[in-house]
Amino acid sequence: MIQLSYNKQARKVKLFASFLLISPMLSLGQTLHNGIQLTTPWPPRYSEPEVAKEMPVPYLIHKPKVIPINTGRQLFVDSFLVARTNLQFRIHLPNFYNQNPILSADKPWELTPEGYAYAAPFSDGIWFDEKDSKFKMWYLAGAGYVNKQRHSLYTCYAESKDGKHWVKPNLDIVPGTNVVDTTHRDAATIWLDRFEQDINKRWKFFNVIYQPDFRECLYILKYSGDGIHWSESKAQSGGISDRSTVFYNPFTEKWVLSMRYGTKVSRRSRSYLENSDPEMAVSLAHKPRVGVPDKNVVFWFTPDDKEKRHERYPEVAAGIYNFDAIAYESIILGFYSQWQGPENGIAKKLMIPKRNEIQLGYSRDGFHFSRPSHKPFMGVNETEGAWNYGNMQSVNGVPLIVGDSLYIYSSGRSRNGVWWDAGLSTGLATLRRDGFMSMHADNKEGYLVTEPVTFDGQYFFVNIDLKQQKGSLKVELLDNNGNVIPGFAAKDCIPLRRINKTKVLVAWKGQTSISKLIGQTIRIKFYLTQGDLYSFWISPWQTGESRGYTAGGGPGLSISGIDQPLN
Repeated sequence: MIQLSYNKQARKVKLFASFLLISPMLSLGQTLHNGIQLTTPWPPRYSEPEVAKEMPVPYLIHKPKVIPINTGRQLFVDSFLVARTNLQFRIHLPNFYNQNPILSADKPWELTPEGYAYAAPFSDGIWFDEKDSKFKMWYLAGAGYVNKQRHSLYTCYAESKDGKHWVKPNLDIVPGTNVVDTTHRDAATIWLDRFEQDINKRWKFFNVIYQPDFRECLYILKYSGDGIHWSESKAQSGGISDRSTVFYNPFTEKWVLSMRYGTKVSRRSRSYLENSDPEMAVSLAHKPRVGVPDKNVVFWFTPDDKEKRHERYPEVAAGIYNFDAIAYESIILGFYSQWQGPENGIAKKLMIPKRNEIQLGYSRDGFHFSRPSHKPFMGVNETEGAWNYGNMQSVNGVPLIVGDSLYIYSSGRSRNGVWWDAGLSTGLATLRRDGFMSMHADNKEGYLVTEPVTFDGQYFFVNIDLKQQKGSLKVELLDNNGNVIPGFAAKDCIPLRRINKTKVLVAWKGQTSISKLIGQTIRIKFYLTQGDLYSFWISPWQTGESRGYTAGGGPGLSISGIDQPLN
C-alpha cells in the first residue's frame, strides 16, 4: 500500500503544466462522457522530448466546468473529481494467487523446436464470455510440434469455469491439440468486441507476425465467431516493430494501435494510431520515419524520469516494453510492461530473464495517462523456482470482474536453467473491485468535496471499507455555490458504520432517491472516519448497476460489456 497526500497530487498536476505542448489556440472537438473536450486535431501531436519526462495530462490542469457522472463508477485514481480534501490517496496492490502458475507448458506442442517451454499470453487475451459462461484464454506457445523453424511460436486456446483451473481442449485446427493459429508470431491481441453486429467478427485477432528477415513485423487482422476458427487475413499493415498491440476505446469509439517506437530517449517508447475501422487502422500502420511528420502515426510517450531501475544494473535506462489498455467503469486502465534490463546479451550470458514489471496508469480520454506511482503493480519474485522470476507481461481483457474481486492475469518467466527467455507461464492476482486507489481517513474525521457534477440517475452508491470500530461515512449534497441542499445535509444522511462492501446504497432520512436533483449542478461532500472510500456512482436502478464498462466481463454481468440489469 502506498499513500499520497492530496497536496502532493496537486503539485504533480502543476508539474505536468510545464510540459504541456498543446497550444491554447487549438480548437476543441469531441466532448466525452465526462465533459472532457478533445482538441482538434486529435490525437494531439507532441514533439518528441530530448529527455525523459512524464506525460502531460491536460484534463487534470484544465478540468471541465461541470463533470457529468452518468457513465460508470467514479474512481479516485487522480485529482479529476476532487476539488478539495484532507483525505489521503492510497494505492493498493493485488494479491498473487497462491497456486500460481494457473497455466504452464505441459503439452509437447507447447515447446519450441529447441525444447523451450512457452505457455502464456503475450498480451493476447483472457476474457469471460457471457454467451456460454466461460473464461477464455489465448496464449503464446512453442510451435515445435508443427513447425521446425528456429524458435517457432504460435497461438493456443484454453478455457475455465472459475478463472483458476484451466483446460486445454482438443480442437480441429491441428487435430489433437488446442492450437488455433499456426502463424509464426510475436505479440498478439485477441479482443472480444461486444459492440460488433456481425457475429462472425465478434472476436478480433490482431496478430503481430514476423517477416522472413526477422527484422520487422506486420499486423495481420483476422475475425472469428467462436474464437477458435479464424478467417483469412482481412487487413495487413506495413512494417512495424515487435511487441505492438491494440485496444478499443469505447469513449471515442476508436481502435487504437499501441506500437513500439524508437526515440532519442529510448528505443522502447510508444507510437499511436487510431481509427474507427479496425481494418483501416491495421492498413494504415507502419513504422514512421524519425523526424518526419506522419498523418496517421503519432508519437505517444517515452519512459519518464521516474522509472524504476534495476538495482544490479543502475546504468541501464528503463524502457516501456509494451503498453496495453482497456476501459473499466468510467476510465481506461493502462498496463505498462516496464523494462529494467539487462540487455538480451547479458541476460543470455547469465541465463536469467530480463526484468519487466507491470505498472498501472489511468486515463479519462484514452491518450493521456497518469501514473500516480512508479512502483510495480505486479512485480517479479527473484527467488529460486518462482514462476515470475522475470519478464512479466500484461494481458488484454483484464481485469475480469468476479463478484467483489477483480481477476488480473499476467505472464512471467522462470529462471529455468534451460534457456534465459523461456519458462513462460501464466499467473493470477486478485484485487478488490475498484480497488486500485482509495481516499483514506484515520481516526479523525476527514472530508472530500467534489468538483461540480451533474447526473441523471436516482440512487447513490459507494464502494466503502469501514471495517474498523469507529468507521463511518456520511454524504452531503451541496449546490454549485457550496450551500447544503435541504434534506441532503450530513445530519440527514443515515451514516454507514462498520461495513465493508463494494456496493452500498446511501440514504437520507425519509428518502433513498435523489431524482429530484437530476440535471442540477451539485457538489458532493463526503465525511469519512477510519475507512477507505474507493468509488461512488449514481444509478438509475435500486440494484446499483453503474452503466460503466466491465472490461473483460465476468459471471453474472451483462453480455453488452456495460454494467446494466440482465433483464
